[in-house]
Amino acid sequence: MERTNTSNPDYYHRVVDCQWACPAHTNVPEYIRLIGQERYDDAYILNRESNVFPGILGRVCDRPCEPACRRTRVEGKPVAICRLKRFASDHKGDIADRLPKAPKEKNGKKIALVGAGPASLTVANDLMPLGYQCTIFEAGPRAGGLMRINIPSFRLPEEVLDTAIDAIVSMGVEMRYNTRIDSLKGLVESGEYDAVFVGSGAPKGKELELPGRHDCEQIFIGIEWLANIHFEHVNTVGSRVLIIGVGNTAMDCCRSAKRLGAADVKVVARKTRKYFKASPWELEDAEEEGVEILENLSPVRYVVENGKLTGMEFERFNSQEIDGKLVQEPAGTEIIPCDSVILAIGQDNAFPWIERDIGLEFGKWDMPVVDKTTFMSTRPGVFFGGDAAWGPENIIWAVAHGHEAAISIHQYCQGLSVQDRPPHGQTMSSTKMGLHEWAYSNDYNPVKRQKMKHVDLKERFKMSIEVEEGFTHEQAMAEVERCLNCDVQTHFTDNLCIECDACIDICPTDCLTITENGDEADLRTRLTAPALETHQPIFVSSALKQTKRVMVKDEDLCLHCGLCAERCPTFAWDMRKSVVVLPYAGRPVPASTLPVVEAQAAK
Repeated sequence: MERTNTSNPDYYHRVVDCQWACPAHTNVPEYIRLIGQERYDDAYILNRESNVFPGILGRVCDRPCEPACRRTRVEGKPVAICRLKRFASDHKGDIADRLPKAPKEKNGKKIALVGAGPASLTVANDLMPLGYQCTIFEAGPRAGGLMRINIPSFRLPEEVLDTAIDAIVSMGVEMRYNTRIDSLKGLVESGEYDAVFVGSGAPKGKELELPGRHDCEQIFIGIEWLANIHFEHVNTVGSRVLIIGVGNTAMDCCRSAKRLGAADVKVVARKTRKYFKASPWELEDAEEEGVEILENLSPVRYVVENGKLTGMEFERFNSQEIDGKLVQEPAGTEIIPCDSVILAIGQDNAFPWIERDIGLEFGKWDMPVVDKTTFMSTRPGVFFGGDAAWGPENIIWAVAHGHEAAISIHQYCQGLSVQDRPPHGQTMSSTKMGLHEWAYSNDYNPVKRQKMKHVDLKERFKMSIEVEEGFTHEQAMAEVERCLNCDVQTHFTDNLCIECDACIDICPTDCLTITENGDEADLRTRLTAPALETHQPIFVSSALKQTKRVMVKDEDLCLHCGLCAERCPTFAWDMRKSVVVLPYAGRPVPASTLPVVEAQAAK
């Protein structure tokens, strides 16, 4: 193999599994260390750089970072990254002076944004400091989109939403509430705006057309039903409620039904639990509150008698896994009595307001054709992001889309190619403070993942009571110590190695090997511990000066403990903190952080 190019920002970035997995690439290890130092303001500001909504996402993020966490591979439970993010947000002080500001002098460019959800708000957050005048058109009376009207306040309190949104809107964003855009053609051809961003979400809940669907008034679409609860148009529900679907919207529906007084709430799934889309912690909370989850049931018809819903008929299946696939065989039918049915089987986009003759192409599923790098549609100057671009995902993806779309909008308005994407940068700095002392906590701490405190069951069944109470200080500090500091890299300088094997002898995970070079497939089988996780990279040095063998490190096994660097008599190993520097609109990474050619083979 050629020597691994560790000056490529993607190499060490990939080793920081949580940051690599986060769509917005939030610098997780660094903000966790700042929490450990009780620097909550700094942790919040660092987090907000990439994730515009730390307080919101500290409560309701889908957490793609946590399944990737290296701690999961060590002991099965990831660091509670999301909980720590909330802790920093809840304990920050007055950070108003550190938030982005819009200049008094504008640059003369106007941007129209459709929908006041997380994608549009992120675009405004990035463009307002550059002097753009952003105008957001929102069909509803307040900003936040589905974050506000589809996530119940017992999970996401309104004041948390308001604080995060006000930080953006207060820069001078023009908000046109209760203003629905009925014609994109009219908006873009008005000549009033230099670019248009569509962040209108996926506002249409999927239907389940079965016999009886329209014969009664007790069957509801989940996201519409949640919105009606938010606007206080709905404050009651039947005593027996069936929720069809098993995603996170279904979890919000079943828990809301309990808070509206339903005594018997069941969530019905077509498949087994392995295939549920709901996050495990959402399922756990729902079941703790007495919601029953039923598997292997496929809806057949609504049972309606004299205009009143009395039940729902299902086909039952027996399920088993064969060769990793779910095989289901019919096993009869059954009727489950109920008074209300809530349909939570997915969401669709709806673009009846976009004319088909304005040069904006639509493709599969009648979705606009959007470039996945630039976020621009086939009509120049019209950009999409969030759920409006490629269908429902989650809030952190919408934030990531917003950042990238803002880069494109800035390029477009400045007459530059939207295809020219600013590169990522990287900084590396040694954490060495003494022979056996590092600027990070490198002891492996066996403490178990901390359990979030919840409001007592007897007291929690009100919409206005936030169920999760947040970590205590002691819990947060214990959880901080579980982080393995994956951004502090074992950095190897080839020509300093004397092949004494001291690093290999002391490594507790057998992740280091000195061996003859070969191709990757061959090398992976000849290491001290075979490198079987091929999605994780292996580091390979250039030929070492004494024997021409190579140093190989399996990044999957490394715990970043630093023992190799402490033991190395020549300082060939060093523990260096890597920081991936991300570009944002109008803020390319400094030239000094761009990749440089790594020193090659030792002479």
